[in-house]
Amino acid sequence: MQTFYTFAPIIVLVVLFLFSAIKVLNEYQRAVVFRLGRVLQAKGPGLIILIPVIDKMVKVSLRIITLDVPGQDVITKDNVSVKVNAVIYFRVMEPVSAILEVEDYMFATSQLAQTTLRSVCGAAELDEILTHRDKINDQIQSILDEHTDPWGIKVTNVEVKYIDLPQEMQRAMARQAEAERDRRSKVINAEGEYQAAARLAEAAGIIQEHPQALQLRYLQTMREMTYESKASTILPIPLDLFSFLNPQNKPQNPDKQE
Repeated sequence: MQTFYTFAPIIVLVVLFLFSAIKVLNEYQRAVVFRLGRVLQAKGPGLIILIPVIDKMVKVSLRIITLDVPGQDVITKDNVSVKVNAVIYFRVMEPVSAILEVEDYMFATSQLAQTTLRSVCGAAELDEILTHRDKINDQIQSILDEHTDPWGIKVTNVEVKYIDLPQEMQRAMARQAEAERDRRSKVINAEGEYQAAARLAEAAGIIQEHPQALQLRYLQTMREMTYESKASTILPIPLDLFSFLNPQNKPQNPDKQE
């Protein structure tokens, strides 16, 4: 029993040593190891062994990180005050650089994204921000990727989530959209009237060349009226209505006249 109490502290120290010396990293994790303050290398994934007290490990995730950029008050190039929100997607490509080159790469990337969002949107007009959002996204991504490259970070995508406009601007845009709809409606109506007038002019030309067509149309109208009304209807009929049925009114062949 006395022997157990003698070796018990040693066993506890060995267990603690193994517990602090053996680390397991997931596939998406890397460990930046410092030995007496000097960086060794990025280790992992899997099982790594550290020297307790002497080695210090900092874990870094290599997965894509989603960072929400808070809404930023921006004055556009055409002096319109808007609030713009965005989200950025980035990942750590060089774990050693992400730890050595910047104190907190998450905070630094967030602050850089906010200032870049204000700068890019402030240099563009409101219509450009609303209609060319992909262009704004690409500009922000390019600037962020350039500035975060020394930190070992790759910005993969930037998306402007929403653009909050003042109430006065929203009402003005609604009036503009309504005016545009009215303009299109008038254009469509004008085109329809133009086509109808062209058809009427074409029909008038045909009737002028063939008067019998007008007389047949008159007879057809009379027939339709008798079907619609059960009462007896007396309509005046021009005497020359059936003149086209008279053989004498038919044009004669010039060869026969000779």
